[in-house]
Amino acid sequence: MTGREMDPLPGAAVAAASEAEADEEADPPAADLPTPQVIERRDPDPNRMQMPQGNPLLLSLTLQELLARDTVQVELIPEKKGLFLKHVEYEVSSQRFKSSVYRRYNDFVVFHEALLHKFPYRMVPALPPKRMLGADREFIEARRRALKRFINLVARHPPFSEDVILKLFLSFSGSDVQSKLKESAQCVGDEFMNCKLATRAKDFLPADIQTQFAVSRELIRNIYNSFYKLRDRAERIASRAIDNAADLLIFGKELSALGSDTTPLPSWATLNSSTWGSLKQALKGLSVEFALLADKAAQQGKQEENDVVEKLNLFLDLLQSYKDLCERHEKGVLHKHQRALHKYSLMKRQMMSAAVQNREPESVEQLESRIVEQENAIQTMELRNYFSLYCLHQETQLIHVYLPLTSHILGAFVNSQIQGHKEMSKVWNELKPKLSCLFAGPHSVLTPPRSPQEDGVYPH
Repeated sequence: MTGREMDPLPGAAVAAASEAEADEEADPPAADLPTPQVIERRDPDPNRMQMPQGNPLLLSLTLQELLARDTVQVELIPEKKGLFLKHVEYEVSSQRFKSSVYRRYNDFVVFHEALLHKFPYRMVPALPPKRMLGADREFIEARRRALKRFINLVARHPPFSEDVILKLFLSFSGSDVQSKLKESAQCVGDEFMNCKLATRAKDFLPADIQTQFAVSRELIRNIYNSFYKLRDRAERIASRAIDNAADLLIFGKELSALGSDTTPLPSWATLNSSTWGSLKQALKGLSVEFALLADKAAQQGKQEENDVVEKLNLFLDLLQSYKDLCERHEKGVLHKHQRALHKYSLMKRQMMSAAVQNREPESVEQLESRIVEQENAIQTMELRNYFSLYCLHQETQLIHVYLPLTSHILGAFVNSQIQGHKEMSKVWNELKPKLSCLFAGPHSVLTPPRSPQEDGVYPH
């Protein structure tokens, strides 16, 4: 998308023709940019792909409006249908459609392919990897979370949210959802063939579109790298809280075990003192407080996983989908356009050679016909190229609409730390008076241990 990566495009544009005409003898189209079936351009369904009011290039959306479009929950079906059987099923529930349907991973795959087919110039989030041999509960839970992020990003995406294919996936309860999804995607062609603005996309693009996208792509690449590192640190912080919970629990159990020790003490060792018995009695009851501390630490870790790590992962998934879109643009429509131009140049040279060699009129006429077809196909590629840039411009705006999510993430992180430390501090403070017998001196006066600094162990 930089000036180096994209050649200047001719300005002429006529009605769309099939991409197949542009590439009779060339390589097949890129696999990551599905080529729609050749059908007539039709007026779009009145419920989708409407012509926007005002400047159609601009997105007048806020983050709150995006998030309010829908909230989709993805939960594992109870174990009776099998975490360890052949297939894992998910219950997918949509607030917007007030629906609850059962889906398998392969249903998500078909839905993802249908989205790419209908919206090749939009940010389609990637799916998590397929099941691997020996997949355990941890893998299955990680994939459930990833599928939830995927479907929520899709359900809140402006064009996707208004398309019938999303409603099918979230509300169709029949047994053949995959067939329905494929049929819906294949019978109408892609967004270019159904959008009234497709042939006019160039009119709405800024003159320096390539420079703008070069800058935007670099910015988003840098944001992605920074958020990737933030996500890793957040994962480590949450993991430490959970590890701390396990350590506190074991610490309390060991104190309790020490207090429950029944080994008799010889009288010559105790010297008629009841100190050890009092200490044991105090130690025995401490496991309850340490179990409570462990529970608070575990809650904090889980909260940070859900409210901080998952939101960072959601934003990273969105940024990755933008990077994937840029790559599809370059490997798909841009590459096909450049390839069509090259083929057109070869055909023109053949035409000139045929004229010089005074070939049969029929042969020259056939070649002329092919050149006209190729010119129409190139013009179609130009239209698609501009429409791809038009969509990229909107998708870049969508990324910036999501950027305030950063403040939500930081707020969740700070609140988690404040709440977690506040609750644990309360338990620690309640625990301290219960240690009075541990600090009892020879005359039953409380003498808590002094700090190393108070004892002069550490120099000032």
